Amino acid sequence: MPLFRFAALIAGLICTSLISPRAAVAQDVELRSLDGSVTLEGDLVAFDGAYYRLTTIYGPLTVAAEGVSCAGPGCPDLASFVAEARIAGAATVAEGLLPALLAGFGESRGMTLSGPTTSGADILYTLTRRDGGTAARFIVTPGTSDTGLLALLNGDTDLALSLRPASEAERRADRATAPDDPALIRRVRVIGLDALVPIVAPRNPVHALSLPQLAQIMVGDIDNWRDLGGPDAPVALHLLDAGLGLAQSFETRMVPDGDITAPHITRHSRAADLARAVARDAYALGITAQSARGMARALPLAGACGFSQAADATAIKAEDYPLTAPVYVYLAPRRLPQLVRDFLTWTETEAAEAVVQAAGFVNQSLTRTPMGQQGTRLANAVAAAGNEIALDDLQRLVATLGGAERLSTTFRFDDGSVDLDAPSRASVARLAAAIERGAFDGRRLIFVGFSDGAGPAAVNLRLSLRRAETVRDAILAAAEAADPGRITFATDAFGEVMPMACDDNDWGRAVNRRVEVWLD
Repeated sequence: MPLFRFAALIAGLICTSLISPRAAVAQDVELRSLDGSVTLEGDLVAFDGAYYRLTTIYGPLTVAAEGVSCAGPGCPDLASFVAEARIAGAATVAEGLLPALLAGFGESRGMTLSGPTTSGADILYTLTRRDGGTAARFIVTPGTSDTGLLALLNGDTDLALSLRPASEAERRADRATAPDDPALIRRVRVIGLDALVPIVAPRNPVHALSLPQLAQIMVGDIDNWRDLGGPDAPVALHLLDAGLGLAQSFETRMVPDGDITAPHITRHSRAADLARAVARDAYALGITAQSARGMARALPLAGACGFSQAADATAIKAEDYPLTAPVYVYLAPRRLPQLVRDFLTWTETEAAEAVVQAAGFVNQSLTRTPMGQQGTRLANAVAAAGNEIALDDLQRLVATLGGAERLSTTFRFDDGSVDLDAPSRASVARLAAAIERGAFDGRRLIFVGFSDGAGPAAVNLRLSLRRAETVRDAILAAAEAADPGRITFATDAFGEVMPMACDDNDWGRAVNRRVEVWLD
């Protein structure tokens, strides 16, 4: 029978090269359409709970189980199928956020999460249905961002948890091993946000540090609190182990050449241990996750230009805080079991956002802030205005956005580029979903581009407008189910008019290159 006829009669027939991670020894099966009119024979390679994977005379095929019946010794028991997934990577996420998300997902499906049960280095979590049957098993291997991504590249895990983006070397290795599959940077989700913060004991008198000061502390150029406005005492620096993603993210930003030569360094394998040690020592300074600072006090990041930014939820969510740390989940280049895919989809729901917040991380839910509540930003814009920024520019900004609300979703780019980074690509899907739900019906969304101050102001203005148009087009392409007549889309740009951070370092310039979304 021609392949096209079978595909037409059985909804869900999909030709794909993706293979389930739970592939079994191939066995003969016969799939028959529910009306009995069409039959397909082949070797069953895998079953993920929703789709059969077969090799046939037509080539490899994936067929939706709901459209067929299965006969033969290789047919799985649909009622007792157990989805499995291996998850490896950052222990901060694997032991903190992940179990809470699994429990929340299970509750949404009427299932119960049991565990953790340890077996060597692995932790097992099980989802159980109301009838007592096992629905899914998640085998979690806590470690570091390095070990998670390495396991993914080696094919040893289905999901990798990381507190840093994949490196260029890891992206090259992925392309080399799977050149025909979607690139690693396209197989990534952001399930929450954290931030790197400098912390001190509550009784430490210092109230802010700048990024340059942190860099000087790392290389030993500053080793006494008196150089930071504190007492005459050595700075006892506490850092996370160098193999942890948060440590790598921070240290490569502060000391790109890796030459960390501070005289008094204590390393910790766990963020909670670091926070406890710092909270007990008036002369200690630690760098850790905002979600794990415990009883220690987080210091705002100050800049030479007078800007200061604390790691509060609003600044982290908009990535206005320079050391924001997204929580990445990288996916293997193969078809995951249906229930695992359902879990990943669930992580983008409002229920999941509540779980993320309760676990001490910052969620990505959309919030709104009126211009009237952004006085500090406007004051900074006036204070930072250089010779190329005229009063007319500031007045136009206030006139355009004065009655609007800023959405927390912010899009950022590489230097001189109009390519969105991984968190921004995740934000495209999130904002598009809100548009499809009708969250902004009858309103106008304005995509507003801003730039850093490097280069001529006129060039920066044009580049920031191109970035705004890039984001608008990406949203329109993603929101396929939206009714275009129910919402108005507009773009505008102000170049370097309203910086979020000082332009005297790479981190500040990266924060300033952005597209904001305003609701009018």
